[in-house]
Amino acid sequence: MALTMTTASGLESRWSMASLKSALPSPYVTATLPLCSSSLQFQSRLSLSLRKPSQVIRSFTGLSPLSHFPSINFVDHTSSEHRFTNVNNGFRISAMRHGRRVPKLNRPPDQRRALLRGLTTQLLKHGRIKTTRARASAMRKYVEKMITLAKDGSLHKRRQALGFVYEKQIVHALFAEVPDRYGERNGGYTRIIRTLPRRGDNAPMAYIELV
Repeated sequence: MALTMTTASGLESRWSMASLKSALPSPYVTATLPLCSSSLQFQSRLSLSLRKPSQVIRSFTGLSPLSHFPSINFVDHTSSEHRFTNVNNGFRISAMRHGRRVPKLNRPPDQRRALLRGLTTQLLKHGRIKTTRARASAMRKYVEKMITLAKDGSLHKRRQALGFVYEKQIVHALFAEVPDRYGERNGGYTRIIRTLPRRGDNAPMAYIELV
């Protein structure tokens, strides 16, 4: 009988993790101590040390990280917004257009210029060609520039066109025909018509033609 009482008392005195957590005070609740004249100073220090930490302003306007690891002292944070500072200097943050002045066409500058010259020559020769939409949009301004030079008709403009178009006969025919064909039209000499994608790589294609 004595052995049974000892075993029961040992089971009751055994602690568990849940009971230990419930017995510990919460770190965000101010501790209360008996109001004695000797413990007032200690109570004020303890309440300041156990005060709930202030929340950090959530903002993505600044891009300087405060910490590479999430802090364990802050709760209610469901994302990494608290790792960035709030920079409010009155300006908008926007990306700059570095290197986007002209379409690259996946070629270096010399090859790109040669490609555009060849496409312009073929369009002025045949009147309508089929190419990709990116190339058609890129060559459009060069074709219209050649027609504008032909409308002027001076020797200087003819030499500029001869320096760009590969075939001389096309330049002479262009300068002879353009004043009658586009004399009263101010721009808009070409037309781009979209068509089915190319077989193989599914590249978007288009027809570009002279109006």
